[in-house]
Amino acid sequence: MSRALVFIGVVVLSAGFAVLAWLVSPWWLIGLAFTLPPALMGVYDLIQRRWTVTRNYPVAAHLRWLFFDLRPYLRQYIVEGDLEGKPYSYEARSLVHARALGGEEAHPFGTELDVLQPGYRWANHSIAPAENPEKEPRIEIGNDQCSQHYSASLLNISAMSFGALGSHAIQALNKGAKQGGFFHDTGEGGISPYHLKHGGDLVWEIGSGYFGCRNDDGSFDPELFKEGATREQVRMTEIKLSQGAKPGHGGMLPGAKVTEEIAKTRKVPAHEDCLSPRGHTAFSTPVEMMEFAARMREMSGGKPVGIKLCVGQMHEVFAVMKAMLKTGIHLDFIVVDGAEGGTGAAPLELSNHVGMPLREGLILMRNALVGTGLKDKVRLGSSGKVFSGYGIAENIALGADWCNAARAFMFSIGCIQAQRCHTGTCPTGVTTQDPIRQRALVVDVQAERAARFHKKTLHALADIVAAAGVEHPRDLRPHHISIRDNPTDARSFDAAKAFLQPNELLDAPEDTIYARHWQAADADSFKPRQDLPHPEKESEEA
Repeated sequence: MSRALVFIGVVVLSAGFAVLAWLVSPWWLIGLAFTLPPALMGVYDLIQRRWTVTRNYPVAAHLRWLFFDLRPYLRQYIVEGDLEGKPYSYEARSLVHARALGGEEAHPFGTELDVLQPGYRWANHSIAPAENPEKEPRIEIGNDQCSQHYSASLLNISAMSFGALGSHAIQALNKGAKQGGFFHDTGEGGISPYHLKHGGDLVWEIGSGYFGCRNDDGSFDPELFKEGATREQVRMTEIKLSQGAKPGHGGMLPGAKVTEEIAKTRKVPAHEDCLSPRGHTAFSTPVEMMEFAARMREMSGGKPVGIKLCVGQMHEVFAVMKAMLKTGIHLDFIVVDGAEGGTGAAPLELSNHVGMPLREGLILMRNALVGTGLKDKVRLGSSGKVFSGYGIAENIALGADWCNAARAFMFSIGCIQAQRCHTGTCPTGVTTQDPIRQRALVVDVQAERAARFHKKTLHALADIVAAAGVEHPRDLRPHHISIRDNPTDARSFDAAKAFLQPNELLDAPEDTIYARHWQAADADSFKPRQDLPHPEKESEEA
């Protein structure tokens, strides 16, 4: 009886209002407008067979569902602490918003972080800080095999496709990139008219679906690629091997979302499911990938070409290095995407448990390039939850040449982390194709905010660089960053992690921590050329 108390209550009230309307006044029927619907709902709850909770708690169980729906909003606006929000805390989001709006970003009364917490990281400053650090430093991308080098900002917009983002968001980001002098990665969805409208520098990402440069059967079309890559606005091209949030997954844009506009951009049929395969068909080995990259560079008119990947199996990274050494074809850049990176939608298991986090992936890729003597030819970019000057400084100290950010730039143009990217109901008009919702996002206003966020973040980076006693971020080294192991012990990164010396993998690979992975790497296959036994087993066998 107690389980059905709410249901019994609305039934009794409905009966009472009906009796009062009959005996006293028809005005009592107004009460039925409030009690009869839940009473009928309760009857349905008792006879339906789909939900166990509502069969046992008719009417009352719907309150549970209501609070489940309200839970994200209650947490974000009432319950959540400044440092608790995921994937970005309120403090992080507020910092981006403050910089984008040009508001107050100073923090009073000291840090709220627990500096004794394992994993806490900090930059080691100098007694003799630099007086004039570069405020808006740049890095040149392109080796001697590239005829059109590109001078890039140290903070740029990471890959986000038209389709995942709406047209207003794409325009705002690209116009902000134009105003701020940084580049805008197209994502694998192709170059849309909105990427081109305001003239911001583009990096054209080519994924396994070859969107924008594909034949009807989904294979790579060299002529369409050449047509897009030779545009003046396209400064570099990038082969996407995997994405941090869902490496090895591929994806599918449902036919209902493939509008005529998106279909034209991607070169796919409208209103049909748009498949992005798990892997590439234009190459199947590291050597073939190098040859494909060389073709892309040639067809683009000598522009820099690189790859983007979330690091997975270590021997595959070394296989790419060996392929460059074997063919003599050098990538102009490699972008490491951390597993903590974002996406519009991904299976939870892949987001949580597949792929190497940025710090580990970045150090591995840095060691691979340095250890094979390729670091002076191949620039290294990093992407994965970057939103602050400190984040950029840490990545550069660990080996990166520049950083890309996606969600931080989304925050700068109005995103509030509602986490409804996959539903088409984004409340700020950023990740939706709904023209009414997109109307809220005013391109000119939000473009200025993206540019302002970029500028202020680089100025914050300059403050950290100066405090470290160097003039340019490229002078930061692992010893400039420390990490706490436990409440009583901490180490600088050069002591906490292994950082290889130039050519160490070529001269004495057996003396490095990567010996078995280096031995297993094959320039002619992504598969290991031998089993990878556990190091302890190797020692026992020896």
